[in-house]
Amino acid sequence: MTVLDHRHHTPVPGWLPGATAPRADPAPLLPDLSPVRAIGTPALEKYDPALLRELYRRLVVGRRYNQQATTLTKQGRLAVYPASTGQEACQVAAALVLGERDWLFPSYRDTLAVVSRGVDPLEALTLLRGSAHTGYDPRASRTAPLCTPLATQAPHAVGLAHAARLRGEPVVALAMLGDGGTSEGDFHEALNFAAVLGAPVVFLVQNNGYAISVPLSAQSAAPSLAHKAVGYGMPGRLVDGNDAPAVHSVLTEAVERARAGGGPTLVEALTYRIDAHTNADDATRYRTEPEVAAWREHDPILLMERALRGLGLLDDRLVREAADEAEALAARMRAEFHADPALDPMSLFAHVFAEPTPQLREQAEQLAAELAAEAEVADR
Repeated sequence: MTVLDHRHHTPVPGWLPGATAPRADPAPLLPDLSPVRAIGTPALEKYDPALLRELYRRLVVGRRYNQQATTLTKQGRLAVYPASTGQEACQVAAALVLGERDWLFPSYRDTLAVVSRGVDPLEALTLLRGSAHTGYDPRASRTAPLCTPLATQAPHAVGLAHAARLRGEPVVALAMLGDGGTSEGDFHEALNFAAVLGAPVVFLVQNNGYAISVPLSAQSAAPSLAHKAVGYGMPGRLVDGNDAPAVHSVLTEAVERARAGGGPTLVEALTYRIDAHTNADDATRYRTEPEVAAWREHDPILLMERALRGLGLLDDRLVREAADEAEALAARMRAEFHADPALDPMSLFAHVFAEPTPQLREQAEQLAAELAAEAEVADR
């Protein structure tokens, strides 16, 4: 009796009804036994010195970006800011590994990755300013709008990547998530579809230990989040998320694999959120200062500067140049955010439906009448 594999309609040798169906060997999909590291290992000497200096420069500029955005929030120029302080290695590496035609799918904490792709900070922070849904053109920047609901950008990334492949375009999508996002159904659906379709997608999970205040131990009992990849049929990778060269290397391999038709990869980057979840959060309620202090010693900028100085690739002049560039960015952010945004209340009704519903048209007409009445009173 010949039994057919229902997935591929091909004979399955040695399998009879009642027996266990053969499965693919999971070993090649299993994640690294320990987080991949470059800093502090001989492997770092093989990296391109120009790349290492560029990563350092972006880390320094990114840290100053986080600091300035946090200050703007305290000044009331931003409604809220989820800082990625401490996670800059993941942010800058994610942006750097993508080509011009590739797409980035960020979450609300990933504005630094968006800025690292070349989007102006004022545009990248528009959503968090509360003046519009997004401030940049997603098609022009090949960057999806910041996603506030957890993990809903992951299926979007799969859909775009699959569609691009059907058109014969060598496009890779990179979706950025946090550990909290892996507890959402959208995350699991995205991984399942990506693996079944063989979509060119890279899922980067920045595991900073907490979903706001919920520790990872209360979210998942898996050996690592990277192990979740095996159940969907894709490789999982585990990397030190504060080791910028290592993150860049692992993501580069995943992007190249996806572009070559190898399918999706799940990358878990172990990192830490130094600041609170947002300016509205009191992180002292759920974590200790010794814990934060220990991670400060594993700061991505500190690690990178020590490593590059040890290799003779960084001197005081280059450190000063990076700091000056960072200060110039901060000054530009202060100047841009000093002016209040010009808001058009009627934009509330734009880009909701291709054909507005009767209710939307009625509401738009009512608002237009109210605005006209206010303008008439102001002119008297």
